[in-house]
Amino acid sequence: MKSIAILQARTNSTRLPGKVILPVRGVPLVVLAAQRAANTGREVVVATSIEATDDTLASLLAEAGIRCYRGSLENTLQRIVGALEGYGDDTPVFRLTADNVFPDGSLLDEMEEEFLLRGIKYLCCNGERSGLPYGMSAELTYAKYLREAATTATSQFDKEHVTPYIRRKFGETYFERYKHFGKGHFRCTVDCLDDYLVVQNVFSGTVSPVRTPALELIERLPHAPYQPQQSAAVRKLALGTAQLGLTYGIANKAGQPDQTTANTLIKTAIANGVTILDTARAYGDSEEVIGNTLKSGWGGRAQIITKLSPLVECPPQATPATVNAFVDASIFQSCTALRTQKLDVLMLHRTSHLSDWSGAAWDRLLKHKADNRLKALGVSVQSPLELEQALSIHEIEVIQMPFNVLDSRWDALIPMIRIVKQQRPLVIHARSALLQGLLPSTSTEHWHRANVSNPRTVMEWLSNKSRETGRANVVDFCLSFVKSLDWVDSVVVGVETCDQLNENIRIFSGPDLTTQQVQNILTSCPALGEDTLNPARWRD
Repeated sequence: MKSIAILQARTNSTRLPGKVILPVRGVPLVVLAAQRAANTGREVVVATSIEATDDTLASLLAEAGIRCYRGSLENTLQRIVGALEGYGDDTPVFRLTADNVFPDGSLLDEMEEEFLLRGIKYLCCNGERSGLPYGMSAELTYAKYLREAATTATSQFDKEHVTPYIRRKFGETYFERYKHFGKGHFRCTVDCLDDYLVVQNVFSGTVSPVRTPALELIERLPHAPYQPQQSAAVRKLALGTAQLGLTYGIANKAGQPDQTTANTLIKTAIANGVTILDTARAYGDSEEVIGNTLKSGWGGRAQIITKLSPLVECPPQATPATVNAFVDASIFQSCTALRTQKLDVLMLHRTSHLSDWSGAAWDRLLKHKADNRLKALGVSVQSPLELEQALSIHEIEVIQMPFNVLDSRWDALIPMIRIVKQQRPLVIHARSALLQGLLPSTSTEHWHRANVSNPRTVMEWLSNKSRETGRANVVDFCLSFVKSLDWVDSVVVGVETCDQLNENIRIFSGPDLTTQQVQNILTSCPALGEDTLNPARWRD
């Protein structure tokens, strides 16, 4: 039975409205996606809605001689099934989307060949499991299973995403012929303006946008903006954004980046696999800067962790109603600055707020969490005593703690961290892995300000260990040590410049230290006192 491709399209997308009719080499995106899918002779039908907002789209398809079926905007599954009227149950059906223009007939031919040869019921191509960029996307199943899904679908999720029922029934089989390419962390979909500019860039040098093979387009992709710099996505790097909102760090020479630089830093980090942005109400304009960057269609591509206001203006004897007002105001201000209605993770900036005001602030956060205004709660700790308290509270899902290669204060509690992580969902973020820029500093003045009387000894140890472990420099050594620890889920690192970010991406894409190297470091590191490990005690 000859296969058919159903290409779903609509013009009312939220991040980039009307994206499917934007031109690439003079061809509307939806037309180009359909023509590329059909370039080996396969029939393609575009499934769009009956809404007036899609009238222009339907007209463009008619002018291009492409079949169009119009159905429900909200029920994409039913729309696709409607487009299959007249096709037998055993017809192999590709599901494609108009914002993915890289897939071509040759890729679909290869998928269909494997699908039939293996006798499977569902086959998917996309992302890391296929070794191809996100947006080199196609699903293949039989018409009868799409019809079966449409008759059983009751949730909006199933109706919108089309294939969940089929995947639940038959499992997910991925097309892995090109898995060795290792390009799954690249991106070629069109979801926002920057994505569209990437696709424009890639197609600009092609002879024929319709005939250029998909694999050739992939070869061009690394030269486009906001694509990964390394052979694998960074896994444990979280972007600290205190520097984006204020001048931060003892060795900071660049000062606070402007919004344009911040845009580049945040987008480059996300493009390279960073999935966490760390901020706080107390970080100056940081939340506002992040919100300004993500509003261009990058929202949702990284989790944002922010912290409640330090509540320094809330009176010590405040009533619960007053505390609630301060807490609510902080949450509202964060949501407004970040341009979101719900916070991914909200942390207490001070662990003492778990019990201050008879626990009123923490109780208020628990209420917001129960009302689904906050996805997760956490706490920022400063001392081992505070960490021990946080580990004992089941509702705390995220703990952020200062930790670096010279900080032995936490050693006795690391076994407890491992135990708690086995008992409940718990994420540990390590911050200040460079001790606010002190560790890589070669300025004895900086070290004396941090209350270190013998800085040469410490600096020499750091330099020697960097060489012994094969690291490029002290920054590489310090970050590699923390990211190599099994109990650390991510390392929050702030930057002021693109060069610093690119260096961090290189470090976090590199290999971890070995278990033996970690043990050797732990048994030989010089001891630093609380007056050094706590920047609040440094001299001005």
